[in-house]
Amino acid sequence: QVQLVESGGGLVQPGGSLRLSCEASGFTFGSYAVSWVRQAPGKGLEWVSGINNGGGVTGYADSVKGRFTISRDNDRNTVSLQMTSLKPEDTAMYYCVLGIGTSGSRGQGTQVTVSS
Repeated sequence: QVQLVESGGGLVQPGGSLRLSCEASGFTFGSYAVSWVRQAPGKGLEWVSGINNGGGVTGYADSVKGRFTISRDNDRNTVSLQMTSLKPEDTAMYYCVLGIGTSGSRGQGTQVTVSS
């Protein structure tokens, strides 16, 4: 079955960086687009970034454009999100999601907290 396992979250000061990773299994990873979405406390899911199956096309929410970079390694079945210049409003649970959007299969998430 589809399995997505996120890692790399933590506590970071404003302006800091983190790199999230998602390891996929149970399906043909290289055939699917993948997204990162997040959910802040008390709020709904927000699409953050997406990448097509080949890795050549990426997209970002306006709120993270220029600060976050998505990438994937189809040989290792992984997708990553490099986050820089983090802000307190980036604090959320981050999920790796199959497909583009917020409604696909997702993992259990990794918590990112940006605070001084």
